[in-house]
Amino acid sequence: MDKLRAMQAFIHIADEGSLTAAARVMESSLPAMVRTLAAFEAQLGVRLFNRSTRRISLTEEGRRHLESCRQLLATLEDAEAALTADAGEPAGHLTITAPMLFGQMHVAPAVTRFVQKYDKMRCSMVLLDRVVNLLEEGIDVGIRIGMLDDSSLVAQPVGHIRRLVVASPAWLRRHGVPQHPRDLLKANCVRVTDHATAWGPFNDKGRQLRLAVSGNLEFNQIAPAVAACAAGAGLGMFFSYQVAPFLKTKQLRCVLEDFEPPPRPIHVVYPHARLLPKRTRVFIEWIKEELRPFQG
Repeated sequence: MDKLRAMQAFIHIADEGSLTAAARVMESSLPAMVRTLAAFEAQLGVRLFNRSTRRISLTEEGRRHLESCRQLLATLEDAEAALTADAGEPAGHLTITAPMLFGQMHVAPAVTRFVQKYDKMRCSMVLLDRVVNLLEEGIDVGIRIGMLDDSSLVAQPVGHIRRLVVASPAWLRRHGVPQHPRDLLKANCVRVTDHATAWGPFNDKGRQLRLAVSGNLEFNQIAPAVAACAAGAGLGMFFSYQVAPFLKTKQLRCVLEDFEPPPRPIHVVYPHARLLPKRTRVFIEWIKEELRPFQG
């Protein structure tokens, strides 16, 4: 058995989610891929995948061994690249995760431009509004907003975003412009489910102030909440990137800027590795440049 090819097959099966797709990527036949996986599992003495007629998924042993195989092949790839002075374009597969709306607005277009420039690259994007375990879920690079608490990751700061209170000009004319965060307690606030009641922390003369706001509209997604505020439904609290198009067209206006919470950092994160594959290194530099506007 060619162990390196078996490792490659194992990674492709995990990345593609099926033996058929992995065989296509490796330009092999399905029976050959089945034999390779069976021989690899037999050599290791463990089952790497749970298989049924409809789906294939990693076992716990498979998840652990997947990262080891990725690191081993990455080290080999870098060693070979070093012999040729890292020549040539990046190639291979990258999986990238980002928050849903930020990913849609800023990361996905950057990834699209990346694969257009480097046509030997294939990228998969996973947009989720939860903290993803990169190692367990086989993700190469993540974009994170907010403070980090996972010391197992390498994190590079790429910028920051503000948290703003906004309303439509029409709503502010009817109800008045709030002068202090406590004015929010008497106003109709459009809320988002995950942080529906506690807004803040506002900076009130060096003290942090959180407020249990209320209102007659609540959404489980950001986009309709922003649209409702732009339509004059009430005040909303959002990240700056979420409302940027509406601020630009003056459909929304910022209020309480003197009490604004501290900005939240944006990081590009990836697992610790002595040697990263060239594709990962090139993408990290690419996304840092793409997100440069958030450094201001």
